[in-house]
Amino acid sequence: MADEIYYDKKDQLQIVQNSLLPDETVFAVYDGKEVGTGFIGLTDRRVILQDNSFVGGRVAVTSVPYNKITAVSYASNASVFGRFTEETTVAIHTSHGTYEVLLRGSEKAKHTHDVILHYVVHS
Repeated sequence: MADEIYYDKKDQLQIVQNSLLPDETVFAVYDGKEVGTGFIGLTDRRVILQDNSFVGGRVAVTSVPYNKITAVSYASNASVFGRFTEETTVAIHTSHGTYEVLLRGSEKAKHTHDVILHYVVHS
């Protein structure tokens, strides 16, 4: 994986960096487009999701280790030219449920999908 960290918002990157375990590396932090999802972070050990939709204005940060992910997918409406639209959903499936994040741009969704798939297949 690359040494560069990809991110949309510096404050979201800072939240992920502040929650890293010793020797854990962050690859990307992408802003979620929907109201409830704050961001998705990708490290070499887990996926970190921020959910802003908890009752009472609470915010939850959830970590999903790669070895607990059973499948990953991304879906977008194709344009008439067969290209993905600018909004693409990444779904992370676990035995306890599915987490979905709507991202800005198919490139970010593909990168998210590919990083997760890499670690799921190799864990």
